[in-house]
Amino acid sequence: MKRLLIVVDYQNDFVDGALGFEGAELLEGPIARKIDEYREAGDTVYFTFDTHHKDYLETQEGQKLPVPHCLEGSEGHGLYGQIASKVLDSDDLFFKPTFGSTALFERLVNRQAVAMSVGTRPFESIELVGLVSNMCVLSNAVIARSACPDVPIIVDAACTAAPDPEMNEKALDIMEGLQIEVINRS
Repeated sequence: MKRLLIVVDYQNDFVDGALGFEGAELLEGPIARKIDEYREAGDTVYFTFDTHHKDYLETQEGQKLPVPHCLEGSEGHGLYGQIASKVLDSDDLFFKPTFGSTALFERLVNRQAVAMSVGTRPFESIELVGLVSNMCVLSNAVIARSACPDVPIIVDAACTAAPDPEMNEKALDIMEGLQIEVINRS
């Protein structure tokens, strides 16, 4: 049975762009090694992208967004550094306009239903890495937990971060409280 790695929003704008923060660039190596580990084992890798369109710059209430980011087609929308070269044509990519991906949820629910019909689980485990821990990583970990309740969900603390270290720790606490295994937590 294959494992699934979900690389969440490791995009230029969250590393050194519009919403970048000190230390986010340090995750590049560990995330790249994690992707390589999964590929070498023949496992599955998905990528999520925070994705906004130019018309997103105005909210429904007509208010300007505080920081335009991850605009489709911009450099900020792309994956950061060597992570960009790790994407294969066969990988599933999820472009999402908010924290959690509804398309990811649907894909996991479908995989869960097919697996249940033959008496197995869709994946041995689902692991999440990327940015930002207290927003998109947390949201997509909850999605994975909800879609695949019998699959171990893992978040690698050495491969995620937030601009505010205290919020990062709180997010990791919340995920542990949701029966998500947080590994490599110092």
